[in-house]
Amino acid sequence: MTNAISPELYWTVLTAGLASVLWIPYILQRILQLGPIEAFRDPLHDVATKAPWAQRAKSAHTNMIENLLVFAVLALTIQIVGSGTAATAIAAPLFFATRAAHFVVYTLGLPWVRTPMFLIGFGCQITLLLAILAHG
Repeated sequence: MTNAISPELYWTVLTAGLASVLWIPYILQRILQLGPIEAFRDPLHDVATKAPWAQRAKSAHTNMIENLLVFAVLALTIQIVGSGTAATAIAAPLFFATRAAHFVVYTLGLPWVRTPMFLIGFGCQITLLLAILAHG
């Protein structure tokens, strides 16, 4: 049995793909700071990073994972019950774009841009939620 993938689920998969690589800059910084052997000997990150941007990148990645979970549940529900709308089809790629932008601006330390990106992504989640609830 094959079902066509909804735009909501397609963009969720791309967002998950992006989230799966966002740890790389932080880990590379750790390797450069500590050297490869010491970096791997510090799996709990007991040694603080000397680069504030790397800590922000780690926080941005954590935030991405937290928000991806919510969005993925909503996108899967849209796919299962068939409650996608034009608004949810727009919200899905917008979620991807704002989450990618959120990571970049969070890592760069631009809070006046980071917060709007977060809020737009949250609005995308609410768009999916409302479509599901309206489907009843």
